[in-house]
Amino acid sequence: MYEEQQKRMRELHKVLKEASQAYYAKDEEIISNFEYDKLYDELVSLEEETGIVLSGSPTVEVGYEAVDFLPKEKHASPMLSLAKTKSRDELADWLLDKEGLLSWKLDGLTIVLTYENGNLSKAVTRGNGEIGEIITPNAKMFLNLPLKIHYTDTLILRGEAVIGYSDFEKINASIENEEEKYKNPRNLCSGSVRQLNNEITKKRNVRFFAFNLVSAPGVDFENSREKQMEFLESLGFETVYRVRVNKATIKEKIEWFEKEIATYDIPSDGLVLTYDDIAYSASLGRTAKFPRDSIAFKWQDEVAQTTLKEIEWSPSRTGLINPVAIFESVQLEGTTVSRASVHNISVMRSLKLGIGDQITVYKANMIIPQIAENLTCSDNVEIPKTCPACGGATEIREVNEAQTLVCTNPECPVKQLKALSLFVSREALNVDGLSEMTLEKFAEKGIIREYADLFRLDRHKSSIVCMEGFGEKSYENLVASADKARKTTLARLLYGLGIGGVGVANAKLIARHFDDDLDKCISSTEEEISEIEGVGPVIGKSFTEYFKNPVKVAQLNEVLSEITLEKTVVDQSAQTLKGMTFVVTGSLNHFKDRAALKERIEEKGGKVSGSVSSKTECLINNDVTSSSSKNKTAKELNIPILSEDDFLEKYGIPADF
Repeated sequence: MYEEQQKRMRELHKVLKEASQAYYAKDEEIISNFEYDKLYDELVSLEEETGIVLSGSPTVEVGYEAVDFLPKEKHASPMLSLAKTKSRDELADWLLDKEGLLSWKLDGLTIVLTYENGNLSKAVTRGNGEIGEIITPNAKMFLNLPLKIHYTDTLILRGEAVIGYSDFEKINASIENEEEKYKNPRNLCSGSVRQLNNEITKKRNVRFFAFNLVSAPGVDFENSREKQMEFLESLGFETVYRVRVNKATIKEKIEWFEKEIATYDIPSDGLVLTYDDIAYSASLGRTAKFPRDSIAFKWQDEVAQTTLKEIEWSPSRTGLINPVAIFESVQLEGTTVSRASVHNISVMRSLKLGIGDQITVYKANMIIPQIAENLTCSDNVEIPKTCPACGGATEIREVNEAQTLVCTNPECPVKQLKALSLFVSREALNVDGLSEMTLEKFAEKGIIREYADLFRLDRHKSSIVCMEGFGEKSYENLVASADKARKTTLARLLYGLGIGGVGVANAKLIARHFDDDLDKCISSTEEEISEIEGVGPVIGKSFTEYFKNPVKVAQLNEVLSEITLEKTVVDQSAQTLKGMTFVVTGSLNHFKDRAALKERIEEKGGKVSGSVSSKTECLINNDVTSSSSKNKTAKELNIPILSEDDFLEKYGIPADF
């Protein structure tokens, strides 16, 4: 029996270590959090049953190995993980007769900060708990971090670097390539902080929330952790939101947090309970992996059982074919759910999915639908040998250590359709009336095959006017819209070409840098693009590689014969919002959508951010009295909250309608 148990323990070691390495060091997910927790708990049980803990066990090791390209440093004291529970009764019993602080367990990247003589001198990631990565230049780019404080002795504190959901969604919205989109805010934050270019950190709106004071010589905290947090706040730090609890009140407070998480903008994967009494906490000591003065509370996921109906294979513009699980509808966290991404072939195989299987599903962190378990594991899903869109051959490739299905046909219509859809979108050439459905119909009839064909619709008039849903008037409107789009800007063109990583904002930065000169853009080097403020080396590489592709260049030359690039003329006298940053939330009355208002603000020299910070000029929200997280943050920072009408009047901005 011991032999079988040890064999299983070694299997769990391998799976958990690979998953942890992928998640923490490479920002990739090869198994779900639900599956990881389940396997981890199984390993803990086996270790308890056998009394054996094998070398390098994930139950003993903390965090991840530091990456090679960043300098490293050993922590003065180990940074431990927290023991966890999903039981509210267990959490209340753990507190005993003591008072504690209950706070959000933020889902980001843990950082240790050191201040000397009132200045930030060092920032180090948690790493593996013993050795972390030095990221001081990047930490200085955190939105809300004080670089100078009035306390001049050596101050050491710990906290979480995070990116809010609103900023995460904004950044992902600027990335057209589905495979390049970030999976979650935690991965985005890790990638933004643990790299060499601090300009990337700066533009990602990373924020820091302190949760633990390690050392502040000479200050009397009256044996209270709450006093420590108040001290940090007096120095200008934002601290994690917390409430004081005892055994009688803790369950009520947990319910409050549970309701708040639905609208809380900062990613959280649970709660943390810590004793307020500093001396009592110190007397408890620690285990090999956990401190005894704190415990994590993980949300008890609402899980529903259902039947897997099919795996839908969804091709994308880059050729990746993503598996999506379709199942009988269930209610989760107050919404109806019938589909969930399976991410890739590796995840699908680990779940042993089969049509008709009984599966359980949940919402990760109460938000994202995921498959929790496969109860029947028939493992009968066939991986398509041909692309569902074009019939071309598929192959399984290793992408970041995960197996992924790829369409090998360079002429796959889905790739072309998605590319054309981006090219005619509002932020690109803005050809009104060409929905993806219409483009698909035109592609099927051979009317549109490449970008330039959008401006040659007159060659196919007889075919178009006879199509279902079209007529003479529809055709004329479409041609007029295409003719209107012939005059455009370099920024719109660059965005519309779908160059990897080049979103709307980056396209504007690059066009502005080269003074709207396309020839200069095409002949630029990777280094030139990388050095543009706010762009960076990843985009620099994809940008220059795009213009080395003869097929891409030929298509571009064709479309250039049909359009005129106009230089952007900036009226400096109209830059009335220069240097100001605004946040827009909620529905609007005088603009088609938030993107339209954002464009108007940028025309006036202003910037629009996805989250409220101390640098925000004002929050624009027609529901000024709402209890949303943005409104709460604005009130805490004394940032004005203006209705759309008040904003337009105060800053002299004309409405769209």
